[in-house]
Amino acid sequence: MADGEGDGSAADDSWFFDSLGHLTPEPPIKRTMCDRCGRPATVCLCPFLPRQPLQVSTTVYIIQHPHEETRVLRTVPLLAACLPPDRCHVIKGRRFKQGHHPELDRMLSSPNTYVLYPSDDALDIDEVAMATQSASQDPPQYNMVIIDGTWTQARDIYTANEIFHFPKQVKLSGTGVSEYVIRTQPNDTSLSTLETAAVAMAALERRPEIKEVLFAPLRALCKFQLECGAQPHQSKEYLKSRGLYKKPSHHHTNQLYKKTSPHNITGKAGL
Repeated sequence: MADGEGDGSAADDSWFFDSLGHLTPEPPIKRTMCDRCGRPATVCLCPFLPRQPLQVSTTVYIIQHPHEETRVLRTVPLLAACLPPDRCHVIKGRRFKQGHHPELDRMLSSPNTYVLYPSDDALDIDEVAMATQSASQDPPQYNMVIIDGTWTQARDIYTANEIFHFPKQVKLSGTGVSEYVIRTQPNDTSLSTLETAAVAMAALERRPEIKEVLFAPLRALCKFQLECGAQPHQSKEYLKSRGLYKKPSHHHTNQLYKKTSPHNITGKAGL
C-alpha cells in the first residue's frame, strides 16, 4: 500500500487544494513594445530608423494578403515606420472589384501609377524612370503598387482582380541577393517587400540613398535574429541546385502555412 492510502491523509489535504480555487491567477507579464517599430523594447529598431520620416515623392500602396498578418517577422511595418503616413498605405484583402473601392480606383487610373508585377508586358523600372524624368525637371508623383504575400498568393490576387491590370506593370532587374537572410527565399532574385519598395523608389526617383535608409532597419533586424540563434537561410533555388533542399511534408507545410506565411517574392517574381 502506498503511503497515505486508507489513512485519511488525502481527505485531510483536500482543504489545501480547495483553497487554491479562490486564488486569482496573476496575469502574464507582457513585454514592453515599442509604439513606433512594433518590436519588443529590448530589441527596438528605432535607432536604425530615420529620425524624421524619409521624404519621397513616391506613394507606396501595399496590397496585403490577409495571411501576412500572422507572420512574426514582417518587413512592411518597418517600411511604414520609415515613410510619412501619407506615403505608405497598406490595403488588406484578396478581392477588389472595380467600383467597390473608389479611392483605389482613382489611384489605379492615374498615368503615374505602376504595379510591380512580372507580366509579359512589364517594363524595366529603370527604363520607366529615365523616360518619365526626361520629360520634366520635377520628379513625378509616382504611385507604386506592391502585392505583399507569397508568390502563389500574389499571383492569385493579381489574376483575380482586373483593376490591377489597368496600370502599367513594371519589374526589377539586377537587384542581387536579398539581405533578408532570416527567411528562405524562393530564388536568388527574390526580395522582401521592404527591399522591393526601397529598390523601386530609389530607381524611380534616381536617389540611391533611399535604398540605404530603408535597408538599415532590415539589416538590424536580421542581425538581432542571428545573434539570438537564427541561422542564415539560402534560397530554395540555391539549395535545389546543390541537392540540399528537402521539400516539407504536406502536413508540415499546412501547419507552417497556418502559423507563418512564407515570405514575399520580388525581383524576378516582381513582388
